[in-house]
Amino acid sequence: MQFDRNNLPSALVDQVNHMPKIELHVHLEGATQAQVFYNLAQKNKLDFGVKSLEEWQSFFAFKNFGHFLKVYTLAITALKKPEDYTYIITEFYRQQAEQNIVYSEAFISASFIIQKFETPTILDAIEKGIQEGSEKYGVKINFIPDISRELVDTQMAVVDFVIEGYKRGLFIGLGIGGPERGFPPELFIKAFEKGKKAGLHLVAHAGETEGPKSIWGALNALGAERIGHGVRSLEDAKLIDFLTTKQIPLEISPSSNYALGIVKSGEMHPIRKLLDLGLNCTINSDDPAMFSSSLSQEYFLLLKQGFSCSELYQMNLNALAVSFANPSTKLDVQKQLKTYEKERIVFESIDI
Repeated sequence: MQFDRNNLPSALVDQVNHMPKIELHVHLEGATQAQVFYNLAQKNKLDFGVKSLEEWQSFFAFKNFGHFLKVYTLAITALKKPEDYTYIITEFYRQQAEQNIVYSEAFISASFIIQKFETPTILDAIEKGIQEGSEKYGVKINFIPDISRELVDTQMAVVDFVIEGYKRGLFIGLGIGGPERGFPPELFIKAFEKGKKAGLHLVAHAGETEGPKSIWGALNALGAERIGHGVRSLEDAKLIDFLTTKQIPLEISPSSNYALGIVKSGEMHPIRKLLDLGLNCTINSDDPAMFSSSLSQEYFLLLKQGFSCSELYQMNLNALAVSFANPSTKLDVQKQLKTYEKERIVFESIDI
């Protein structure tokens, strides 16, 4: 679901474009553009079953959740060589820099990686992408490989892979993603216990296509420090009280919620209600290439729903505070945010 910025005041668009942003929930593969996957498929002599880039782009466009999973699974088959990850990582750095996203924490679909590559080889490729991307574009990105729920049997291999990358300074945490239905958090306790013992931060997708029970499981069974999505926490008053008291961050991705039907088209996004209840919410793009969105467009969406630029700015400060960045990175990003605050003349709000 794409939101038009053209009917927003130019001053607001300018403020969003120049605002240093923090993003805590974005998938590397889901942020990779259709043309990049198509180019890689051509290079690797992989048949996507289409006759042209245009046909592939049409197929790539979001239709429903089932189709989304089909596209995602097919697209990543184009990542056949270690250097393909180097390429999409450097492309990701470029895309984040273009939006002035100065700090990101991004998921990598590790369950698929470990089935295709030897750990040392793919870690070398990932490290090269990180080095090239950070040097060229000057933004900081920390990566969180995740277990794909539907691939339960990969979980221990994934956590071993993540620990090796963590030792090399490439990863900061362990996540879990993919379809919630049929794959509750309790299936992944051993992997998360091992990850925690190794010093990894822990995050979990929950409360998106499944309700509060999934969030409780992520918190109690897995020890998740942040919840990816979590919008369905509103269905459980006790859960809201718990999340508010503990100030456990929710990684909210509005366009994703609309696209998947978690929030109905035309309805106000529940992030306002969550914030009013005292929850700690951050703004994210999830799978922007596949949802035809971007982090900037998430901001435009919320501006049209009555948020002010100052509120969006404050959520960046909040996101930085709950990020897994080291103290020196947090200080550097905070300086960028404060410089922006001083240079921007007025934080404006609109009434549409």
